[in-house]
Amino acid sequence: MTTKVFIDGEVGTTGLQIRARLDGRADLDFISLGEDKRKDAAARKDALNSADIVILCLPDDAAKEAVSLIENAATRVIDASTAHRVADGWTYGFPEMSSEQRQEISGATRVTNPGCYPTGAIALVRPLVMAGLMPEGWPLTVNAVSGYSGGGKQMIAEFEDEASPGYTLEAYRAYALSLAHKHVPEMQKNMGLAHPPLFAPNVGRYAQGMIVEVPLQLWALPSAPSVAKVHEVLSAAYEGQRFVSVAPLEESAAMTKLDPEQLNGTNNLRLFVFGNEKTKQVRLAALLDNLGKGASGQAVQCLNIMMGADEGLSVNLI
Repeated sequence: MTTKVFIDGEVGTTGLQIRARLDGRADLDFISLGEDKRKDAAARKDALNSADIVILCLPDDAAKEAVSLIENAATRVIDASTAHRVADGWTYGFPEMSSEQRQEISGATRVTNPGCYPTGAIALVRPLVMAGLMPEGWPLTVNAVSGYSGGGKQMIAEFEDEASPGYTLEAYRAYALSLAHKHVPEMQKNMGLAHPPLFAPNVGRYAQGMIVEVPLQLWALPSAPSVAKVHEVLSAAYEGQRFVSVAPLEESAAMTKLDPEQLNGTNNLRLFVFGNEKTKQVRLAALLDNLGKGASGQAVQCLNIMMGADEGLSVNLI
């Protein structure tokens, strides 16, 4: 028996990546709308209500509208937008976040796909809070750099299309300078923090791949944990996971650089603890593809879990 899937917004960056991963799957039956029907409300409503699972790859307001059009109680939704990430009744689609998360995703009718930056930040911080190494009220900073594909079609055009009105030769751009980035609420909620983290995102002149960093003064934490203890807690949190791994301390200590494009095309998330025991400082780093584990790969992983299929089926592009 096949599962009927409708990707609403399949011509966008995330939608195209999801479809590319899923093409050729014999267990899926796609509902597709022609270009002339994509903005036809009646056609979209019929597609939304005819699908077993809908994947929304839309701007926030359009995603909310799409959900409001669903009247079929059997239709399940994966929303890749920001619209429902902290909303009641929606399950957070980060399977490795906790021991219960896969089961919750498996039975959910509404799943909200995490943001790319939050996936890395939550993976680094949540285990430390849950283990009591970091107080809920700790003042936290999250630094990050992403490829420009994370900004969607408009930002891609800015960096790639010389005919675009916003075309730029910028090598690097710091943004969200008002300290009100839309990813902050989901970070705070799923990290288990009492206050919003200070989030400093940046975009580089390369297409995809990202590094998310959390610097910590270990000496200032209540228990003053060692670098080894931080690594131990993170390693224990993701032991046996298929797509999230923690680099051995020896590997991290031998590294002299970290390439944000290293995991492109995969659904992998690699965590690093770069530490100095003498100064009691660490730079925690998460490496991932912002279009993979940070978007399309994770959506496909959640789709597989909801279907009861092999979790790793078609999550990678390479």
